[in-house]
Amino acid sequence: MEQGRSHGCKDCGGSYILLRDDEDPRLARFNRRLPCCGCGIGWSSLLLGFLCPLIWYCAAILYLCKYYDNDPRERSGLAASAMAALVSTIVVLITLAVIFL
Repeated sequence: MEQGRSHGCKDCGGSYILLRDDEDPRLARFNRRLPCCGCGIGWSSLLLGFLCPLIWYCAAILYLCKYYDNDPRERSGLAASAMAALVSTIVVLITLAVIFL
């Protein structure tokens, strides 16, 4: 087995295929790093939301406005933040109901 050869590509003549193609720039669209230290806005907001839960609600708004259409890698983190916002809302409502009722 030779190193430096691709075995699954029939059209490439046995050589590697470039990720960035000048003819089709869509191939390199998600080749860049995610913002917020590489883990994305969603996961960063989930972690920072434990310090300030309002950040979860901001991420939930981004999720509901389909911010992840710009970069689908953000979808899971934004969904996790939206669920954290939902859970924290339920906990606050139950706590208020127990205290005042």
